[in-house]
Amino acid sequence: MADNEDGLHDIDADPEALKRHRTLFRAVRRRRNPPLRRTDITVTDEAAVRRAVKAASLGNAMEWFDFGIYSYLAVTIGHVFFPSGNDTVQLLSSFATFAVSFLVRPLGGMVFGPMGDKIGRKKVLALTMIMMAVGTFAIGLIPSYAAVGFWAPTLLILFRLVQGFSTGGEYGGASTFIAEYAPDRRRGFFGSFLELGTLAGYVGAAGLVTVLTALLGGDGMESWGWRVPFLVAGPIGLIGLYLRLKLDETPAFRKLEDASVHRATEAASAVETTAKGDLAKIFRDHWPTLVLCVCLVGAYNIADYMLLSYMPTYLSDEMGYSETHGLLILIATMVVLMLLVNQVGRLSDRVGRKPVLMAGMLGFLLLSAPAFLLVQQGGLAAVSAGMLMLGLSLVCLLGTMSAALPALFPTQVRYGSLSIGYNLSASLFGGTTPLVITALISVTGSDLMPAYYAMAAALVGVVSVACMKETARRPLAGSPPSVATPEEAARLVESQAATPRF
Repeated sequence: MADNEDGLHDIDADPEALKRHRTLFRAVRRRRNPPLRRTDITVTDEAAVRRAVKAASLGNAMEWFDFGIYSYLAVTIGHVFFPSGNDTVQLLSSFATFAVSFLVRPLGGMVFGPMGDKIGRKKVLALTMIMMAVGTFAIGLIPSYAAVGFWAPTLLILFRLVQGFSTGGEYGGASTFIAEYAPDRRRGFFGSFLELGTLAGYVGAAGLVTVLTALLGGDGMESWGWRVPFLVAGPIGLIGLYLRLKLDETPAFRKLEDASVHRATEAASAVETTAKGDLAKIFRDHWPTLVLCVCLVGAYNIADYMLLSYMPTYLSDEMGYSETHGLLILIATMVVLMLLVNQVGRLSDRVGRKPVLMAGMLGFLLLSAPAFLLVQQGGLAAVSAGMLMLGLSLVCLLGTMSAALPALFPTQVRYGSLSIGYNLSASLFGGTTPLVITALISVTGSDLMPAYYAMAAALVGVVSVACMKETARRPLAGSPPSVATPEEAARLVESQAATPRF
């Protein structure tokens, strides 16, 4: 019992040696884990945290605004950019082009992630914002297949690749940025704003497409209306770029840079590592956590893309709903999720990330089939209830994942590791979800294939959540504690002070 109280069991040594040399091993432990000093603790600036959250979330909103546009206009884009003929072939071609951008996301993660660990989070996030805005705006200028033939899908694929490459550094950087700015006890709440941006981007895209479709009709959308949402992304990107350039670098990265120049205090140097991340170090030293990240993100992305990207196509192609009607139901569902996502983030700060994530994964595992059976009833109430069942499961993941994922990796390799793990998983499972589900329904003839696919992903997610460590209310690995007030910092130092021994 005394060993546990002194923490000597943490030292890898023979138990008999511990008993014989208690004072020596206690000294070794204190050398490894020196007591915190007030200067080691980061006291956050509330205004700076909110500016960081706003800038990161807007970039995320723009990213998902683009993906939402493409998903909700999948049928129209198939008609505009691919040869006329079989409607299913055109739709599959459109979704294949959607998936193409995900193929280069891991490459973007491997380039931008380690770069963010070397030169800073802020600079890389500004660069990814520029590339995303250019790629999205350029798609709105591409001539149709009827005008230029195969140059149309070729240019579409080219700019989708630009978008995908830039996105490789976006989510990992934005979630890292918020996580490193936020105080430890409120990381879930502030991180949830990143996913509020995701939902806002989807709602903005769905709303704009719905209004344009209602005003212009199918022919007007195919003629020129589809271009408008892509062109709108240009000005939004400039606003996001302006906000990001005004930000300071994150406190955690600044401390890491300071430690590499002059090792501040013994306690700080114990929690801050000076080595910068690189690909070899990430794959060599962090591969178990990388695998866990891929599994978590895979389950999360399949659920996310199935509901927010594929469902309007399912409602129109499989259920016979008009495109406008299906989008309106989805918009209503997403507005409900927007009202809940910050509360879920706050809940994860109180009860922990694991219980909330597990609730979401179990929700998809147990409720996907009943939800799709409700959707197949066809009535407005039944479809809305089925969508809401899936949405409430998803919001448990949305409100928690952006705080849970950055905490998996230490500061010196966080941006790179998260970018690689997230985008590798998104490439394999996220962007391919609409394509895989459409193909599975075509092969099997079963309208329940989306539910079965989501259930298989959720099963992987349940195992992954069970394997992860709880990180709520704890400092990020490789960084000192981060608190909201000087008084909280003082209490923390006091609580870790050595107890006098008489």
